[in-house]
Amino acid sequence: MATAISIKNVHKVYAKGTHALKNFSLDINSGEFFALLGPNGGGKSTLINIIAGPTKKTSGTIKICGLDIDTHREETKFMIGVVPQEVNFDSFFNVNEVLTQCSGYYGIKNNQKYIDEILEKLNLQEKKFANTRALSGGMKRRLLIAKALVHKPKVLILDEPTAGVDVELRHNLWNYMRQLNKDGLTILLTTHYLEEAESLCKRTAIIDNGSVVAIDDTKKLIKSLGNYKEMTLNFKDKIGKIPAHLEEFKARKISDYDLSLTFEPKELNKVLTAIKDLNPSDIELQSQSLEDVFIELTYKTNKKSDG
Repeated sequence: MATAISIKNVHKVYAKGTHALKNFSLDINSGEFFALLGPNGGGKSTLINIIAGPTKKTSGTIKICGLDIDTHREETKFMIGVVPQEVNFDSFFNVNEVLTQCSGYYGIKNNQKYIDEILEKLNLQEKKFANTRALSGGMKRRLLIAKALVHKPKVLILDEPTAGVDVELRHNLWNYMRQLNKDGLTILLTTHYLEEAESLCKRTAIIDNGSVVAIDDTKKLIKSLGNYKEMTLNFKDKIGKIPAHLEEFKARKISDYDLSLTFEPKELNKVLTAIKDLNPSDIELQSQSLEDVFIELTYKTNKKSDG
């Protein structure tokens, strides 16, 4: 299978000594919808900025569709579309002007037909001639996506694309991203909405302290720590000291009235026996999510670095 993004042994050390990426390696296949997750400061933004161009790596190689970003900078820039976290368009232009100007940046003339197609799919057609200052936060996020797509890139990098948008719009954007991926576009997604990665991406990598701490099929990754279950107990009265016999189930207070237990599926009967005298008013049981895996893996990494 062809590789859309190939990252080999990349290091990034900033002038003040911060080692943002450490021997980082990752391959993303053509046509893949791939998630890159990690805490703030984990190295995600540094990696994206190196791929996109503003930041120079210290060592290692990165190839886009087989071309090295150092020796084929111009060609690889045309292959990539980036949706950044920050708004980066001129507020003095209207929506159509922003996209026309962006088309010109890539040397594309007479691009109006494709611009209109993007605007329609992103529900921005009615705002075509609206000044960008008049757009809502959600509309500005959609315009950032339109800008990234205007030159028909082979690889789309989404850096927190749905931050600050409402649930309905978020799901509409998800559906559009699914369609783009179905049409063959390779997508790299970073997000703090972990259900987003779980819903959209077949494979997921988790980065922390500049290194990959886990990479696998998303569903397999969720199961990789034993497919734990979480039980939430709700009580009518405030919870006092957590009973000692619940410590083996990683008992923790969620609030003054809610207690969480984590355990393997085979331990369910044991847990039910342990809580039968506690008389909770409500019990909720759920399987482990990608968020649980994320927290567990980054917690382990931080513990090692602290120790």
